[in-house]
Amino acid sequence: MINSIQRVEAIIQKFTKKNLRIATAESCTGGYISNMITNVSGSSKVFDRGIVCYSNQAKIELVKVDPNVIEKFGAVSREVVKLLANNIRILSNVEIGIGVSGIAGPTGGTIEKPVGLVYIGFSTEKEIKIERYNFKTDRITFKKMVFDKVLTFLESLN
Repeated sequence: MINSIQRVEAIIQKFTKKNLRIATAESCTGGYISNMITNVSGSSKVFDRGIVCYSNQAKIELVKVDPNVIEKFGAVSREVVKLLANNIRILSNVEIGIGVSGIAGPTGGTIEKPVGLVYIGFSTEKEIKIERYNFKTDRITFKKMVFDKVLTFLESLN
């Protein structure tokens, strides 16, 4: 079975050839995605920046998320993640923006937004795609599962 490092290596090779670059705006993963990508030699060819925007204020200040959207829909929402992914792509002047917000737990969940809920957003010039998952697991495994979904998306790009 291919591991995460090998998957990142393959993505770096493919994106280097295609001149594609990535930037991330991470909330619940706390920089895990950026860390895992930059663990691989050559990542600087495709990885521009990773911003950890854990607090609402950081989302507003660093990624220019409209505070009214956070107030109306909550930080863990399709609408906020759409802005995280799209805004980080535009602010970084890259081809692919990735935004993540969720509730890693074990506390903090509600009936509407349970522990394990995560939205992962991908922004390119052509489209913005938001995926919703509920990973009922511990915090570290939660981050790994989110990263796996990010890799799967990046691998799917032609």
